[in-house]
Amino acid sequence: MKIQSIASHTQAPVQMEGAQQAKIRILIGPDDGAENFHMRQFEIAPGGCTPHHQHDYEHEILCLAGKGVARTTEGDKPIQAADVAFVPANQMHQFRNESDQPLEFICLIPAPEQCK
Repeated sequence: MKIQSIASHTQAPVQMEGAQQAKIRILIGPDDGAENFHMRQFEIAPGGCTPHHQHDYEHEILCLAGKGVARTTEGDKPIQAADVAFVPANQMHQFRNESDQPLEFICLIPAPEQCK
């Protein structure tokens, strides 16, 4: 069993095209032997965003801190600390921080082998 603080994981810039002032930590992933799900933590600085994108797998979001906007095919929806969000497979989406504090959230995805 692995138990570690979020801060003990390396934080790196999000490298996807369209990301701005967004950072990621892999909290649980292939290096931990996770075969079914991967857990990531994102931190988006004020004015920043994740890419506007889609993929062929669902994911689940737990907002930890801050406020922002989830850009969806149904329009923009506010998101804030203690909110949860479900992003269906193939839905265009983006998370933007339009506040003056960092927006932080946990994102769960299927392990890459499950995404093929």
